[in-house]
Formats: sequence, C-alpha cells, structure tokens
Amino acid sequence: MEARDPELRKELNATLNARRDLGEEYESALVDSFLEKVEQRVDGAVDRRVRRQMAEQQMVVARGAKPSQLPDDTTFGERFGFGIISIILAVPLTAIGVVNAGLKGLIVTWIGIVGVNAVHAARGWPWLGRSEERSRAEKSDWTD
Repeated sequence: MEARDPELRKELNATLNARRDLGEEYESALVDSFLEKVEQRVDGAVDRRVRRQMAEQQMVVARGAKPSQLPDDTTFGERFGFGIISIILAVPLTAIGVVNAGLKGLIVTWIGIVGVNAVHAARGWPWLGRSEERSRAEKSDWTD
C-alpha cells in the first residue's frame, strides 16, 4: 500500500517504534498522540478545501454570475454521502424491523428510508416545498 502522505507514514512508523521501545504502558498515550496528528492533518485539509471552494464561489460572484448559475445548497458529495449513509443504516434498521414486526416491519422501515431520502433530495428542487418568501430571501443574500 502506497502512503498518500509520506510524513504521516513516518509519524506512524515512529509511533510504532516508540511503542516497541517503551512498552505497552505507553501505548494509549502514543496512539492518542498519533491520532491528534492525524486529526490536525484532516482539519488542515478540510480548511484548505473550504477556503478553495469559498474563493471559487467568490470568483463566480465577482464575475457577475446570476444566483441561478451558482451551485445549490446541496452539493453532489453531500447527496452522495447521505445516500451511502442511509444505505448503511438501512441494513440494521431492516433487521430490527423484520425481527420485531416481520413483513410489516420491513415495509415500514423501507417506507421511512425512502421518505427520508426523498425529503433530502427535494431540498434542491425549488418547485417542491419552497415558499416565495424563502426564495426571495435566498435571492436577496446574493444581491446584497
């Protein structure tokens, strides 16, 4: 397996070597230290992505794009992630529904799963469930 971050790979190797040298009594402290470094890396990567995305949106607005040309509230990644999480959670929910109520539990569980996904998907559709006041408020955010 090839490491994406060679520096983090070195940190992991150093942590493993330190664990061998120091013994099991320091294991939790070493793991906590390594996880803190990983968390800092993830936070930094997320911060860079957010800054880049904000800069791209500011460039679109600065170029005079209309609000309809800007991406909607829900990005593809958010929709995809929501779908994946709902499928992952569907497995234990289906098992619970079937064990407790049989076929009726299965049907009710999947109606709920489909309903939640439908409501989430409908957020991006302006003709479903958005009042004129909300649409006007969203547009005014772009024109100020």
